[in-house]
Amino acid sequence: MRKLVVIGNGMAGVACVEQLLKYGGEVAITIFGDETHVNYNRIMLSSVLAGDKPEEAIVLNDLDWYRKHNIDLKLGRRVVEIDRELRLVRADDGTVVGYDQLIIATGSVAFVPPMGGTDQENVYAFRTLDDTRALLRRARPGARAVVIGGGLLGLEAARGLQVQGCDVTVVHLLETLMNIQLDVTGGEYLRRKIEQLGVKVLTSRKTAALTGDGRVRGVRFDDGEEVPADFVVLACGIRPNTALARSAGLQVNRGIVVDDFLRTSDEHIYAVGECAEHRGIVYGLVAPLLEQGKVLAAALAAEDYSRPYQGSLTAAKLKIMGVDVFSAGDVNGNDPSNEVVRYEDAGQGVYKKLVLKEKRLAGVLLVGDASQEHRFMDWLRTQADLAPVRDSLMFPPPTPDRGSQVAAMADSEIVCGCMGVTKGAIIGAIHEKGLSTLAQLKDCTRASTGCGSCTHLCESLLQAVAPGFAREIPEGMCSCLPYPQEKVREFIRGQQLRSVQEVLDIYGNGVGCEICKPALSYMVDVVWCGEHDEDRSARFINDRVHANIQKDGTFSVIPRMRGGVTSVAELRRIADVAEKYRIPMIKVTGSQRIDLLGVKKQDLPAIWAELDMPSGMAYTKGVRMVKTCVGTEFCRFGTQDSTAAGIELEHRLEQLHSPHKVKMGVVGCPRNCAEATVKDIGLVGQEGGWQVVVGGAAGKTVRKADLLITVTETEQALQAAQIFFQYYRENANYLERTYDFVERLGIEKIRKETVYAPEAVRSGLLERLRKSRAHASDPWLEGRQPARPTQFVQIEPVEVVQ
Repeated sequence: MRKLVVIGNGMAGVACVEQLLKYGGEVAITIFGDETHVNYNRIMLSSVLAGDKPEEAIVLNDLDWYRKHNIDLKLGRRVVEIDRELRLVRADDGTVVGYDQLIIATGSVAFVPPMGGTDQENVYAFRTLDDTRALLRRARPGARAVVIGGGLLGLEAARGLQVQGCDVTVVHLLETLMNIQLDVTGGEYLRRKIEQLGVKVLTSRKTAALTGDGRVRGVRFDDGEEVPADFVVLACGIRPNTALARSAGLQVNRGIVVDDFLRTSDEHIYAVGECAEHRGIVYGLVAPLLEQGKVLAAALAAEDYSRPYQGSLTAAKLKIMGVDVFSAGDVNGNDPSNEVVRYEDAGQGVYKKLVLKEKRLAGVLLVGDASQEHRFMDWLRTQADLAPVRDSLMFPPPTPDRGSQVAAMADSEIVCGCMGVTKGAIIGAIHEKGLSTLAQLKDCTRASTGCGSCTHLCESLLQAVAPGFAREIPEGMCSCLPYPQEKVREFIRGQQLRSVQEVLDIYGNGVGCEICKPALSYMVDVVWCGEHDEDRSARFINDRVHANIQKDGTFSVIPRMRGGVTSVAELRRIADVAEKYRIPMIKVTGSQRIDLLGVKKQDLPAIWAELDMPSGMAYTKGVRMVKTCVGTEFCRFGTQDSTAAGIELEHRLEQLHSPHKVKMGVVGCPRNCAEATVKDIGLVGQEGGWQVVVGGAAGKTVRKADLLITVTETEQALQAAQIFFQYYRENANYLERTYDFVERLGIEKIRKETVYAPEAVRSGLLERLRKSRAHASDPWLEGRQPARPTQFVQIEPVEVVQ
């Protein structure tokens, strides 16, 4: 059996193996990876740093994939020697593996500039998942982070650290940010946007040294100026990782020199990815690396030498801090014979530039609006004569055929630049797998799973090819804010928006309404775990006065009785208050609490003080109560202590807001006396453990809750309930009840992303819940110090005043 060894478990090497496997055949594959992780999408590390995606969401091939294909995966082992004569590789742990064919896919390494102080504590690179983890451990609100390097990598690091609450400064050697992809004007547009988001930008600064005493304290420039820093990120570019190839005697220039079939100077050794140099060019973008992998796989598996790799037309499609950037070809246009066509709209932050050479497109730069990228790329690729369309270069005339854009694309054209997926691959998957939804397309091809900028194009392909396709059109929140809730959450997190008014000023009409403002109040609260600027005017009247308004203008007061348990002293205080303030109705609720109805607004603070009980929050979109049965304490059928568990669950979640009201139940046996199986969250005791159920309903519609997990210990059940609750808070639409949420996502997906998620994901959900709970307080304490003078003043109807 032919033996293939791959040095490098990154995107380029494994993508080549994926292509190779499609050919079948007998081959024993061994992959060495010096990292301890399976293959992951390095492009998405910035999303992990920003908290937009958990680590497992960027995994490209899990361990089951390697096992399924009988690949011998050697993680955490660095190959230190290639013996070309014996065709052996040796790893740093002494492992020796023979090969018939060898692929070097060692990628690149972070460039550390020659200056003093880079070996100090709290100096980081941003290249690997371990780098990202280290930065997440170091980042904290208020920490001073200096990112050296204003290219793509540096700006992505800056964005992630800013979202984590750091005070970020970007230092760049040249005048223009992202100077490889942008011209001076485009760089200035990007700079203004970044500074508007609160990141300080220092350009034309040469860093002389990192100052400190073993731990970095600042960054000193060559003019003597110094910027203080709690930690520093070096994002000064990358260099091909060629040390192993050079030591093996292979031909190396800037990268490992390869021919049109990715062969090195040794006919048994090949190189792909960022470490390879083809026709004098080293590529650092994903699409060329995947194209190389396809050519190499065809040559290795089928000895197909009819399709040589002829180089790639590179294009950078990026989203930096919410700003779309597209760059391809010669964007500077310095040749005097070139013609330059520009369009600018400073108010919208849009800048477009086309460079023409002899009536053909030589370069294109788009900032703020990259919707026409495929049209421009087609002109670059075909070198079409643009004289006939000179009047509509920037803005094409309207066409009645919405599918014309995708119809004009060649099958070989890249649709998803992040994952290197072509139009032909997408169409083939639609036909072969019967795909009809965007979610299915993502799972099958990985298209649109990166930055998401190709989503519209993927949907257009589905619409053109899949018979049963129905575009999912997310509704805008309202006319004030014409974006779906998921997008608004991205705006809030990605651009550090901490108040309702900031969101409305930037993305809405600046005013808002009774529909969007309460939703935004909730979103900024949950995204920032309570560390937001509260705008009380954006809340419903119930949330402004912490009581439920009735039809006659009076209010309902329901104190919290955790688990439905009270005491003689609490009952006596309730009776005294009811008598003193002449409460017209006292009602026992179905939630095992007591409701005082008909309370005047001006009496609310005094009643709360005399009750000396926390608010039951029966008026808000948040945690209402936990209904319990008596469990093992008194019931002869009880198998679990449901009362104690219910009280503890209420303690952990009370005072927190959620997309809609949350009612919970805990029962000590399957007899279900507290109706836990029709609650938003339920714990059902049984012999030897608990069932945790979610998404139940017993109101206008009745729905039995789905089983989330079965556990043996009470603490495990409580944590499972907490994890689901926080997941619901972060992912449900505002005003979406848990039963609609569970049906929309499906219980299998919810299990996978909550109780069956990796430990880091579960811990993250619990930690964000803990932070939110730490910032929450009993709203009835506001009665002692009203938020505003008229908060508890009864406003008489106009008719009464007249």
